[in-house]
Amino acid sequence: MASIILATLNARYSHASLGLRYLLANMGELQPETLLLEFIIQHRPADIVETIIGHAPKVVGFGVYIWNVEETTRVVALLRQVAPEVTVVLGGPEVSYEYDRQQIVQLADYVIPGQADIAFGRLCRRLLEGERPEHKIIPAEQVPLEQLVLPYRFYSDQDIAHRLIYVEASRGCPFKCEFCLSSLDKTSRPFDLDRFLAEMQGLYDRGVRQFKFVDRTFNLNIKSSLRILEFFLERLDERLFLHFEVVPDHLPEALKQAIARFPEGALQFEIGIQSFDPEVQALISRRQDNRKTEENLAWLRHSSHAHIHADLIAGLPGEDLEGFARGFNRLAALKPHEIQVGILKRLRGAPIDRHSEAFHIRYSPHPPYNILCNDRLDFATVQRLSRFARYWDLVGNTGRFPDALPLLLGDDPFARFLGFSDWLYHTTGQTHRIALDRLFDLVFRWLTREAGVGEAAARTALSADYIGCGAKGCPDFLKREGEGRRARALN
Repeated sequence: MASIILATLNARYSHASLGLRYLLANMGELQPETLLLEFIIQHRPADIVETIIGHAPKVVGFGVYIWNVEETTRVVALLRQVAPEVTVVLGGPEVSYEYDRQQIVQLADYVIPGQADIAFGRLCRRLLEGERPEHKIIPAEQVPLEQLVLPYRFYSDQDIAHRLIYVEASRGCPFKCEFCLSSLDKTSRPFDLDRFLAEMQGLYDRGVRQFKFVDRTFNLNIKSSLRILEFFLERLDERLFLHFEVVPDHLPEALKQAIARFPEGALQFEIGIQSFDPEVQALISRRQDNRKTEENLAWLRHSSHAHIHADLIAGLPGEDLEGFARGFNRLAALKPHEIQVGILKRLRGAPIDRHSEAFHIRYSPHPPYNILCNDRLDFATVQRLSRFARYWDLVGNTGRFPDALPLLLGDDPFARFLGFSDWLYHTTGQTHRIALDRLFDLVFRWLTREAGVGEAAARTALSADYIGCGAKGCPDFLKREGEGRRARALN
């Protein structure tokens, strides 16, 4: 039995909630009475509720995010019906803004907007002592980071064996990019580095070798960045993997020297480009030196072993299809390992909404609140871009088509791949659940029938890719080649 349950629905089992572990770490004397339960969004709401009430809690706190709000709403609605005596508390970015409009907030007893590391435990003490706060909304005050108990010991051995381990050396962001909730932060706040690295040593000693840093700007303070990289260089082994989100135009020489010492497979950098258009950047309050960004991406790609994951956003105010195409081609020329094509979302509370009227922006009312259209992109074009993004993930980002991708992209990567995307959707009517063998056959068909690539060149490239990705089947384009060889032998 547990008086208090901390719960959330993760997108995948491999994800682990760093936020809930912070809450658990800071429960004080209530910690022995608190149980952390993690589910995934594919779980049936009734099964989740059954598990929760099986522990007979008095208080349940849910972490609510853009990816789980619909499913969590169903869970809370069921919980209200079968266990109305349980007090439901909500927290997380999805309920930290515009909470007066949300069904899940109407269902809950209390909501803690903001960073609830300390505020949740305080509320639970009041509730367990029989006090019922008068107001539903209980804003969390920003607590100095040195007052927080760090959460890393609450990663279990099972988490370490099977899940991503999220860590943070800092919170907040000094930049004001309006599509991002971090734009509401006043600055970036670092944790005490000695204390943080001691926690990393504890995780390392327990066998953690994959560390995903959630800091918004890992390379903001170069002195701290170097200490963290040096810490892991001293502990380098073949299993070590580090993920960082970095500012693309800020790679001084000392940081480059440290990055260059890591072997292949050890570093992944998530680099937000979003747009190369200076007018669009200014409109959304994004500061970025495009020249330095390109220089640094080129250096990372050719002088380091880091895996480069670069982000672009389609649908930003002021950017039409041609402008996005120019940005995509400019980024593609730098050859990052992955280009994540995101569709603009209106996150609750993000300042991007101030442009909605002027640019006639319409967003989906359902999570993840993607843009539907604006004055530069009609609904049909946004749909095309959404399919482009999905198919690019399947073909461009998976690493399965290294030889065929240059044939697909030609001299105008965006136009060529948009043509492929339109054809693929027209041919299949699908954006998901395309079997691998069928996908290879479809790429072969488009290259040879639509793009003017010779069958021999297309087959050679795709055969190498198919074998290289470890596939064991035999798609039709390979079968036909085998049949052709047999026929030629018989003649």
